[in-house]
Amino acid sequence: MKIDIIGDIHGCLQEFKELTVALDYDWSSGLPIHKDRTLGFVGDLTDRGPNSLKVVDIVYELVKTQKSIYVPGNHCDKYYRFLIGRNVQQKHGLETTVAEYERLSAKQQEKAKEQFIWLYENSPLYAVLDNAKLVIAHAGMKDAYIGRTDKKVKTFVLYGDITGETHEDGFPVRRDWAKEHTGDTWIVYGHTPVKTPRFVNNTVNIDTGCIFGNKLTAIRYPEMSTLSVPSTMPYVEEKFRPI
Repeated sequence: MKIDIIGDIHGCLQEFKELTVALDYDWSSGLPIHKDRTLGFVGDLTDRGPNSLKVVDIVYELVKTQKSIYVPGNHCDKYYRFLIGRNVQQKHGLETTVAEYERLSAKQQEKAKEQFIWLYENSPLYAVLDNAKLVIAHAGMKDAYIGRTDKKVKTFVLYGDITGETHEDGFPVRRDWAKEHTGDTWIVYGHTPVKTPRFVNNTVNIDTGCIFGNKLTAIRYPEMSTLSVPSTMPYVEEKFRPI
């Protein structure tokens, strides 16, 4: 299996295109296609960035044609709940995606809604690939949770190993679960912005904070080499906190 897994995009379409081109994907069809590799996504396609719905449209088409692996992130989960009519707070970035959505015509809204609901409902909570040698999960995965999809595991996959406490800025305190990973399975995840890809045991965090002005990163499997492109967004230092 040869797959290039991309970190949290958050609507950064330009960087997504630049990164896939750097990975030798061809966009002549309107989608990034490689002759013998596929793309993977750790979730959080939307929110905060300028082109969330176009990113969703591309990933939807890739997954629909079985050329890509996508797992949802917490921002994806919140956007899904908005689309199905749940009462969700439009903040922490969702307001930018909703603003994009509301600028569409009624017909375009219906199409965008159908696409994302299909993408969310037809994608796994996390992906176990290559005979369990690789797991893609938005915020991470404990060894003991592989194979489970109960509420406790869903919370972990979407939000990480949260303690229930919050920092002064309101963001949750998380335990460093990666230090406890002892298996041979590679866990590829994102969610928590880091300045450079963070390798700990057989885990790697590839959310290098593109939306916060750092860079967008992909990891190539099975090579486990990384490639990044710089962000065009303003740099926000405080978003990169120690884990």
